[in-house]
Amino acid sequence: MTAAEDILDRAAAAALALAADRPWTQVSLRDIAVKAEIPFAELYARADGKAAVLNHLAARFDRAALGTASAEDATTHDRLFDAAMARIEAMEPHRAALIAISRSERLVISALRFPRTARAILEAAGVDATPARLTAMTAVWARTLQVWRDDEGALNRTMAELDKRLKQLATGLEKVGAGL
Repeated sequence: MTAAEDILDRAAAAALALAADRPWTQVSLRDIAVKAEIPFAELYARADGKAAVLNHLAARFDRAALGTASAEDATTHDRLFDAAMARIEAMEPHRAALIAISRSERLVISALRFPRTARAILEAAGVDATPARLTAMTAVWARTLQVWRDDEGALNRTMAELDKRLKQLATGLEKVGAGL
């Protein structure tokens, strides 16, 4: 791990801790630096705002999806499902903070990170992220996150929604000739 990654990882952990304790709108980049015990100038050199810290955090969660390994005979649906659930499971310990952050951010700001996650899920499943597939997977991810925010417990509703949306994705892509 590089020094920059360590600083950003510490900042991400501090951001999550702060978001769990107080409204995200009241958290500053300086607060994150103090909580992470990082000199503000060092953090600012690597992340010039809270959005940069959140982008690093999102990339870290995306690595959970990218790290999945499905059985060689797994279907595309199952590989996509496994990758998306790995991402969700990585987020789960930080549920309260992530929900608080998403409620404080405007939807458009949060949604800007969705295509990157959708691409990671597709690539983890061995599916080329064509524009049509990326658009469809972004919509699947957005809807799955909506359900995840309200799904407390064993994530049964989240898994059911993801399964349903992935089936719709496959059917829709087949109809437009952009199948999986």
